[in-house]
Amino acid sequence: MTFHPEKLRRRHLEAAHGYLLLDLPDQALQELDQIDDPGPEAFEVYRLRGESFLQKQQYRRALEAFEQAETLRPNNLAVGIGRGRCYKRTGQLDRAIATMQTLYRFYPDEPIVLYNLSCYLALAGDKDGALRWLGRALRMEPALRKLIPEDTDFDSLRDDPDFRFVAGIDTDQDAGTAGDLQP
Repeated sequence: MTFHPEKLRRRHLEAAHGYLLLDLPDQALQELDQIDDPGPEAFEVYRLRGESFLQKQQYRRALEAFEQAETLRPNNLAVGIGRGRCYKRTGQLDRAIATMQTLYRFYPDEPIVLYNLSCYLALAGDKDGALRWLGRALRMEPALRKLIPEDTDFDSLRDDPDFRFVAGIDTDQDAGTAGDLQP
């Protein structure tokens, strides 16, 4: 039997991706650890490591992996979203905002970028910026509106009449605990 390292590497990557879809980050990391030489798949290995550590809420380790992926493919949407989430959770809100602003230059038609930028601006206390970006995101993707009542990033604006208008929130609706979006 012939040994094909490329096929074996691909199998481990696919398994890791599948485990992440099942919210099994430890198993995903075990698969990724089986890859001795990522070769041309290095970006995907780092990205999946970042996603795995993000699911495990190990934000600094996730950030390290995402930053390695970023060096291989600058301004990748999934990596940028992951980096923004990690920056937010490690107390680097200014970097989370800057990351989303940079992503917007490359992905102006991706509502997730606008929505997450709105979330981070709300957390930073920039009501006008948060409402501006939220309104744009909702015009691009009205289905995002259903996430707002549970998104804790907007808690500081929850009772603000301008926010309630932009978000289309019914006055009887309760707040919950969702957080930001992922791709």
